[in-house]
Amino acid sequence: MQETQILSTLPGPQRTRRTDASASRALVFDACHAGVVLRAVLFVETALAVGALFGAGSPSEWLARLAVLTGGALPATLAWLIAGCILKKLLQRLPTTGQYAAGVLLGALAGLWACGMLALVGVTLEPPWLASAASGALLSALLVAALVLRARGRTPAATAARLTELQSRIRPHFLFNTLNSAIALVRAEPAKAEALLEDLSDLFRSALREQGETVTLAEEIQLARRYLAIEQVRFGDRLQVHWQIDPRTDAALLPPLLLQPLVENAVKHGVEPCPHGGRLQVLTALRGSRVVVRITNTLPEPGQHAPATPRGHGIALANVRARLALLHDVQGEFSAGVQEGLYQVRITLPAPPASATPARTPHEHPDR
Repeated sequence: MQETQILSTLPGPQRTRRTDASASRALVFDACHAGVVLRAVLFVETALAVGALFGAGSPSEWLARLAVLTGGALPATLAWLIAGCILKKLLQRLPTTGQYAAGVLLGALAGLWACGMLALVGVTLEPPWLASAASGALLSALLVAALVLRARGRTPAATAARLTELQSRIRPHFLFNTLNSAIALVRAEPAKAEALLEDLSDLFRSALREQGETVTLAEEIQLARRYLAIEQVRFGDRLQVHWQIDPRTDAALLPPLLLQPLVENAVKHGVEPCPHGGRLQVLTALRGSRVVVRITNTLPEPGQHAPATPRGHGIALANVRARLALLHDVQGEFSAGVQEGLYQVRITLPAPPASATPARTPHEHPDR
């Protein structure tokens, strides 16, 4: 038997230490994302707009006061975000109360800086140092609370996703169908039966092992290939799979176990109910600074849904959308729906830094 990664074993203690370390580094002050910066700036601007209403006798006076306050508060807010981004790993070592205290202290310093900038340009002759520091500390406390909730939101979503995928992979009918297919191939085509069992082993191994926060797109594509190879044995010519993979997108990051439920949905709702089968296409492409992942499948004709194949409730799609938003925020996009008679799922990710290499022709070939 050929030596493969499926048959190898990972050192248990080392794997556990890496997993525990990654779990403890769920960064709260991860303010390096565009979505976090945008929301923080909008939050501070909203607070300034409300504060500028006090003492403003007309809309023009309100706009003038808001412009002056923004001139001091906006650079201070950006400085707070930059400091939080640079010091995020150091601050993560502190307990929750310590993180709040550090954020409030940075906010007070940012408020003093904003007040100093306004005093430097002569906006006010008596700078309100204490009020500025208190305002900065209060706004920072609210920002830290939002960041803490955002960090905590990653863990339940990842855990629920792993449980969902584990249940889908150990469904009795999927397991029994795969084993029955392997038994039928043992004597006639032993090599094909061995490959089938290796694919099944890899799926279970991926579901059971501890997952990090991100994996590469290449790893997810490989896992989807394993799953579709198993279903290819089951459906035969009824399942036609076409891959169009751009190698420049391989290093793009996404949550683990994200693509497999999407291709499983495509097989379950697009191929299985149709007596003549269907087609499925998986495409990745680099378009500027964005990576596009598209999964397209044909749909059964009206009335072809078998009673044993109920229509889905969109749980897998909602799970994928939520996990993608937690990882990439506004930089990740997800859409799903029927277009021109085909069901299409489209995911957009930030391009990896290595994608700046010269363009190469994407791999385009049918499934093995």
